[in-house]
Amino acid sequence: MAADHEALRASVRDIDDYPTEGVTFRDITPLLGDSATFAQSIHGLVGEFAGAKVDRVVGVESRGFLFASAVAFEIGAGLVPIRKAGKLPWAVVREEYALEYGFDKLEVHRDAIHPGERILIIDDVLATGGTAAATAKLVETLGGVIAGLGFVIEIDALGGRKHLGERAVRSLLHY
Repeated sequence: MAADHEALRASVRDIDDYPTEGVTFRDITPLLGDSATFAQSIHGLVGEFAGAKVDRVVGVESRGFLFASAVAFEIGAGLVPIRKAGKLPWAVVREEYALEYGFDKLEVHRDAIHPGERILIIDDVLATGGTAAATAKLVETLGGVIAGLGFVIEIDALGGRKHLGERAVRSLLHY
């Protein structure tokens, strides 16, 4: 962890036994509520992919939207929301994936990503990797090329990175 990310780490609140016993939830609400740490997280994510050609930034529901929209704005790219099943009003591509606590489905509009576009995937946390891997699969199903995956937090012990292959994965904080 870089020394300049100490303020980010200090602004993440640990909540023990949430959502189930034995799990420590990393609450980013204090980070978001402070303009300096929120800005630092956005600049940190942008910096991790400096020089990468990016056409669109994908934000994963729901906290990923908060970071992805700001990153997209900063780098001058379009924004694509990846939503949980049933939330998008038009033709979609769907991917089912495993969570730490069960299964879920993600969807994206069929016309949100075009073949050959370079896509940066942004989310708040990389845990087991199921959500990130499903998102990557959706992007690639539509012909997008993954420029990288960026996360504010990575829970190293859960091994999510191993599900993302050789893709460029960057995380600001490691737990």
